[in-house]
Amino acid sequence: MDDVIIIGGSFAGLAGALQLGRARRKVTVLDTGLPRNRFAGLSHGLLGHDHKPPLEILAEARQQLARYPSIRLVNARADSVSGDIDDFSVVTGDGESLAARRLILSYGVVDQMPDVPGFAEGWGTSIVPCPYCDGFEVAGQHWGLVWSGPQSHNHVRLFHDWTDRLTLFADGHDIPPEIRADLARRNIPVVEGRITEIAHHGGHSATVNLDTGRNVAVDILFAHPRNKPSASLHESLGLATVDTPLGIALNVDERRETSMPGIYAAGDLANPGMPSVTLASSQGAMAGIFAQQSMLV
Repeated sequence: MDDVIIIGGSFAGLAGALQLGRARRKVTVLDTGLPRNRFAGLSHGLLGHDHKPPLEILAEARQQLARYPSIRLVNARADSVSGDIDDFSVVTGDGESLAARRLILSYGVVDQMPDVPGFAEGWGTSIVPCPYCDGFEVAGQHWGLVWSGPQSHNHVRLFHDWTDRLTLFADGHDIPPEIRADLARRNIPVVEGRITEIAHHGGHSATVNLDTGRNVAVDILFAHPRNKPSASLHESLGLATVDTPLGIALNVDERRETSMPGIYAAGDLANPGMPSVTLASSQGAMAGIFAQQSMLV
């Protein structure tokens, strides 16, 4: 029996495995090799790894984990989870049955791309969600923001640290009058009409085509499509969730423990609104440490 099975081997999962391996706990990490940020060419803001490809960082992390004999990395999907604290069972897509005293869920989320030609093709390059990840490289340039709800108003204020040139695309949404008044006070133009296509010109730049016949070029486009957990294991376990403006997240306490004792969660699965490898790594390390401490006798 493992001490901990970690389901999801991106930044959060590997960070948790590192802490557990250093505590000489027996760990199995299950991973499908499809991290959320695989569409990004470079990862920014991660101390010691700034401006490096995310897949390269993950490959290096796996190599470092190989020095810990109690950690096993398995390229497999977790198909089902059952049991209770000190006696969890995980069945993989390969039919292997595993047992563990604790679980860490870090299988992340998938972004639900709108049915707009060019959107999926530009995701991670000319269309991005996070200014902390990509804002510095395009600071002072013309940014676009696709309205997705009241949270977009907060992004307008946030973006001011990077640029004074911002265009908001309503994309068919009704923006409240008081917010429109604030946007006017900030000299931020609002482009009406639904987005019908996004044309890409290499690098970050893109042209947003609208059903009004208008085309607007921007140096980078920020968008926040809804996302959903990349697996449904939390549903079969009956874990408590919270509904955020961008999607469903697992409800965890200050120790990263879910509503079921012995199951912890970290990364975008428990914090989908801020896709940050720094936060994911920190939360994964916390989940590993608290899972280890919960097994002390």
